[in-house]
Amino acid sequence: MTSSGEYEAARSRSWLDRIVVDLLRQLRWSFLPPLMIYFAAGAQGLTSVVGTFFVKEYLDVSAAFIAGLAFWAGLPWALKMPLGHLVDLIWRRKAGLIYIGAALIAASFLIMFGLATRADWLPDVLSTTGWYVVAVLLAPCGYVVQDAVADAMSVEAVPRTNPDGTPLAPKTERALHTTMQTLGRFALIGGASVVALLNIWLFSGIETLPAEEKASTYGQIYLLALVIPCISISGVLLAGIQKRLSIRKMISLGMSRTEATAQFDPDGEPVRANHWYFTGGAIFVVMTLTVGLSDAPYSQEIVFAGSMAIVLTLMRQLIRNLEPDKARALVGTAIIIFVFRAVPLNGAGATWFEIDVLGFDQQFLSVLYLITSVLTLVGMIVLRPMMASKSIADIVILLSIAAGLLSLPGIGLYYGIHNWTAAMTGGLVDARFIAVINTAVESPLGQISMIPMLAWIARNAPSRLKATFFAVMASFTNLALSASSLATKYLNQFFVVTREVQAEDGTITTPADYSDLGMLLITVSVITVAAPLLTVWIIQHSPLRTSD
Repeated sequence: MTSSGEYEAARSRSWLDRIVVDLLRQLRWSFLPPLMIYFAAGAQGLTSVVGTFFVKEYLDVSAAFIAGLAFWAGLPWALKMPLGHLVDLIWRRKAGLIYIGAALIAASFLIMFGLATRADWLPDVLSTTGWYVVAVLLAPCGYVVQDAVADAMSVEAVPRTNPDGTPLAPKTERALHTTMQTLGRFALIGGASVVALLNIWLFSGIETLPAEEKASTYGQIYLLALVIPCISISGVLLAGIQKRLSIRKMISLGMSRTEATAQFDPDGEPVRANHWYFTGGAIFVVMTLTVGLSDAPYSQEIVFAGSMAIVLTLMRQLIRNLEPDKARALVGTAIIIFVFRAVPLNGAGATWFEIDVLGFDQQFLSVLYLITSVLTLVGMIVLRPMMASKSIADIVILLSIAAGLLSLPGIGLYYGIHNWTAAMTGGLVDARFIAVINTAVESPLGQISMIPMLAWIARNAPSRLKATFFAVMASFTNLALSASSLATKYLNQFFVVTREVQAEDGTITTPADYSDLGMLLITVSVITVAAPLLTVWIIQHSPLRTSD
């Protein structure tokens, strides 16, 4: 008869094997290059805290303006459509796009360095706000170029055969694709974790520094951020070394150079250029520039509607390559993910409240970012078996309910619950304690919903159109972030939140007003839960029902 101790030990070993050991078994050396590019994308968070304080301290702009700028900054991700197709067309030369992306990212950081250190020549060209807008828009352009290549590299990184040359079993191939996509998200969050830890050190004692020294520290952080594009370039160089070594090994085993090189190309016929993807991308660029530069009323709404029309047209072209049942399931899955990601956020006003009223400084916000990043990594590992066994619809239901519950502490902080808890616990459970606990519990939720979707695409996309498939589906789901920015802007226009803005002589030009913030937080919480749950119910009772 087995004792309870032996039973618990066996359960622990089984859990450890499923959660950790199995993941380690599936690691491949070929996974590293795309993971380095994903890591660099996650490391862009190095400038997130300094960016927040730069806006608050040096720019006289509203929360609605910041939300609107976030909308424009999210639109370059719709360009993954032509970029993804371009990657499929220039498969063997796709690494060159990484260098272009790195140059755009570096330019963004250099502009912000100039703004933070008050470079003399910048105001002669553009206003501080104008330069800030340029920098904010350049960075996502660089990241989207690199992301399109990294997606293609993540597919290429999964081997097609066993070490003895026999084809991989479908179950093994599915597991490897899921692991690759999980590790891709892991690398993203890992990059965020590293830079959050770095921010804690960089911001140590900064609140006591005079304005000039503080600006110098901000500038140093933007210079340090230039390491990020270097990491992406290193990933490309490593991929090239791996490829040459693999080709050399295959030649030593009896393959010709042509046969060995072909192992790195997609299966099937050569990819033919489909003008729809480039035409759609060109229309998107022309429409965005025309509407944006004309300063037309409702320009963001016009661009969003046009972008959605273009992406839906290209999705229709793409799903023709799938079997009807898979096409319907993909559409249903994409709609669920879209609505889940399109729910509004609190906006910059909530952060301003934390800084001005709750007294959260740069270093403490960096601690919160670190907690978020580290626990997201842990959550992704622990919840990986759930992602493999639950459908995307089930995962969205769980995450939506959890997000609603976890918004309650933030609402409570606005209404002063920390004053009551601190009094009851001798000052232990104060505002910072509540923020840390809430962040710790909430952390793993954000990235989880995307992993099953990415793994599904990697498994089911036509072999010759992997990058195109990734790009079009990513453009659709990323448009959800633009929809989220629009919804955030609308709510911040209805519930107006302002921070105190002072002129150089100390005169208050805009008084602080957080009276509407409470209703804003409550409204966001209700929409966060209700919209995804209603969407899942509708989809699962329609022909678009998804079980994957």
